[in-house]
Amino acid sequence: MQITKEKRKDVWIRVFRNFIIVLAVIIIGLVVVYNLKTKITPPEIIDISVLEMERGNPSPDFFRVGNSWLKKNKYGLWEMYLEGSPFEIGVINGKLTKELIKIQEDAFVEQINTLIPSKSYLRFLKYFIGWFNRDIDEYIPEEYLQEIYGVSFGASDGYEYIGNNYERMLNYHGAHDIGHALQSLALVGCTSFGSNFNSVDSSMIIGRNFDFYINESFAKNKIVAFVNPDLGHKFMYVTWASMIGVVSGMNEKGLTVTINAAKSDIPTKATMPISLLAREILQYAGNIDEAVEVAEKRKTFVSESIFIGSAFDNKAIIIEKSPSKLGVYTTDANDLVCSNHFQSDVFKDDENNNQYIQESASSYRQQRCEQLINQDEIIDFNQAADILRDYNGIDDVNIGIGNEKTMAQMISHHSIIFQPEKLRTWVSSAPYQLGEYLMYNIDSVFTKASTTNPNTILYDSNYTIEPSLFLESKEYNNLFEFRKMRNILKYHIEEKSKIEDEKFFIDDLIASNPNYYQGYVLVADYYFMNNKMDKALLFYKISQTKEFENTTTKMVVEERIKEIEKSTLTGGIVR
Repeated sequence: MQITKEKRKDVWIRVFRNFIIVLAVIIIGLVVVYNLKTKITPPEIIDISVLEMERGNPSPDFFRVGNSWLKKNKYGLWEMYLEGSPFEIGVINGKLTKELIKIQEDAFVEQINTLIPSKSYLRFLKYFIGWFNRDIDEYIPEEYLQEIYGVSFGASDGYEYIGNNYERMLNYHGAHDIGHALQSLALVGCTSFGSNFNSVDSSMIIGRNFDFYINESFAKNKIVAFVNPDLGHKFMYVTWASMIGVVSGMNEKGLTVTINAAKSDIPTKATMPISLLAREILQYAGNIDEAVEVAEKRKTFVSESIFIGSAFDNKAIIIEKSPSKLGVYTTDANDLVCSNHFQSDVFKDDENNNQYIQESASSYRQQRCEQLINQDEIIDFNQAADILRDYNGIDDVNIGIGNEKTMAQMISHHSIIFQPEKLRTWVSSAPYQLGEYLMYNIDSVFTKASTTNPNTILYDSNYTIEPSLFLESKEYNNLFEFRKMRNILKYHIEEKSKIEDEKFFIDDLIASNPNYYQGYVLVADYYFMNNKMDKALLFYKISQTKEFENTTTKMVVEERIKEIEKSTLTGGIVR
């Protein structure tokens, strides 16, 4: 029987219709599965009465909720005291810092929009992060989920397209880890050190620069937080609004914790953010053995060095933790330095780690730190600040202001010094590690906590470290001119457009930071983009006389030089 044209058409219509129906069912099914898999349910809280507490504001820059408070000192540092159960601490934290949370989130999202200007890709990123972090709450202790949930009540509206308040606050705690995993974002490059382990004349001193850079706005409102939890040790840490994880802190037992990035594989899913592991160590460990015990029982999704100083043990160690292994590095020497690579035997054959030692600034910066420490037999707090502020390379060679191989890269969110035995900690004020370091004694602050008022001075001014003289130098002022002009040059390279008064602009850029390789490479890139190969070749070759931060950029420059020289010899056009 012959099928008519009309019947064939009806068959194809039915087939197409059924295909569309099946496709729609599959899409709806995938959406339902995605939503079910990525939905993070807040912890169940029995007593929510703390939500009814009101925030008082008895004077400018002083806020109080119950016995907890937030105040700003004359150096621009926020000081905060929190007490209670996890949910109470979180809610009160959110109430005290709600304006600061908005500032931090605005700065964070602004940087994301700068790095990823495409709205469609941002939407994709939202769903990717939702899937990546789908089980993150299963790896975080219940008390920290409750605290983060409490903080989320202080989050502002306007970012629901990223996630609800609780999901955002939870996911932000993994941003530090993702920044470490994606080293190419240049978010990290921290250094920690300890000294005086074997000295009978001076107590142990520990210093660290936290070089986690988002943008200038993100670092403006640092918080020195003092926490008196219902369970565990009292502790202090330096943080920013909404962040309950620890990157630098000390507890009442004189145990210090700082974290440094190490080379990681790109993670496939989130587990416990490293800052929350550091928080757990600080809250529940009183010595090195207890710190290692806490670290061993948690699963993290990036590789990280956790620098532990202990007044009880009178020494420091480095817990080196990857998603699959844990090593402990210790020394019988008088000092210990930690940059961004592992040093223990556990990781001596690790491919990622060995590659990073060869290619990055980490090993060079460690050598420079060791060189600075060894200049003196004993390191006091003023000398520790000098080490953290050092902006030269090995043997005091000027390798460019802001070079990642230096101790002071001029991007630090904060810098901190500990004297664990005496429960003293010095926290840097802006800018970077160049402003005054203020000394807080943990016992003293917790003793004053219940009676603190707007006029209470929590730091001990007798131990204030004076600001760096570098702030008064021409080099310091030139640094900001260099960074401003660098951004302009990058824009013109990306847009393939020409700069007005090109020669004057380039001369000024180079003069503003003449020993830094990066300016020469960017100028060469600009000339290369404009087909001015003679000038591009000149600046690429000059850059080779400077200290590169990593071998990747150096190799790119070498290949570009070969490309230009080959083209010149053959009379070809480089493209």
